[in-house]
Amino acid sequence: MKTNMGKADRIIRIVVALIFAILYFTDTVPGTTGLVLMILAIVFAATSFIGFCPLYLPFNINTKSKSESQS
Repeated sequence: MKTNMGKADRIIRIVVALIFAILYFTDTVPGTTGLVLMILAIVFAATSFIGFCPLYLPFNINTKSKSESQS
């Protein structure tokens, strides 16, 4: 599995995942919407740690810069 996410993309996803988790655990967004946000937070965190987003494949998106690819 080849990584297709750049550093900035991964950091943004972690920040968004943290915000979603905080909103869920503080009951700011309760119910089904909160549960959906929590699931999205888990997906964002997982894809960020792996460095691969399967939704990028059909659209041929790669946010990894050339300098990141060489390291």
